[in-house]
Amino acid sequence: MGPDEYLFLLAGLKWTVLLAAIGFLFGGLAGLGVALARTCGVRWLETTTAGYIGIFQGTPLLMQLFVVYYGLALIGLRLDAWVAVSIGLTLHASAYLGEIWRGSIDAVPKGQTEAAKALSLNYVSRMRDVVLPQAFRISLPATIGFLVQLIKGTSLAAIVGFTELTRAGNMISNQIFQPLLVFGIVGALYFLMCCPLTLLGAHLERKFAQATR
Repeated sequence: MGPDEYLFLLAGLKWTVLLAAIGFLFGGLAGLGVALARTCGVRWLETTTAGYIGIFQGTPLLMQLFVVYYGLALIGLRLDAWVAVSIGLTLHASAYLGEIWRGSIDAVPKGQTEAAKALSLNYVSRMRDVVLPQAFRISLPATIGFLVQLIKGTSLAAIVGFTELTRAGNMISNQIFQPLLVFGIVGALYFLMCCPLTLLGAHLERKFAQATR
């Protein structure tokens, strides 16, 4: 392993972080919409979003990325690997975050919503000022846990030839024939990204559990 190999791994690390950030950000925005649709009380909308969540939770992320990149190309819509992976991760994240936040919204005591209705707050005000701030706090540990899974899931971007951290490690390993060393470093980089988030999620979970006693 020389300086060029380490720089190449760092370039792959950069793309891993960017992919996870894009998937989490846009998936979070779409996931909020999914969560609100799942709790809006409109039967057909709840059923549709439940089916959407079921599809993405019931199929592997690898297959989802494969379908977005290769499946859309079959109908004439050829996407750059970067764009395809970003879309795949966004769809994947929106389903999981939507379900996490749906559960958090349902976990907010019903009395809060009833009190807001008694004060004549409309739906937007009830969700924005009363329900969502409490639901966000409840969802934090699970949301952080999903972010850890999303970071590790970016390694599947190699299926469409995108060079993130894992693929960069594989390419270096094929050149210098030291797979244990290379993937040991790759694993250490993933650990340095994910371990602090895991500890933060566990800390928040303990903190919130003590606050509700």
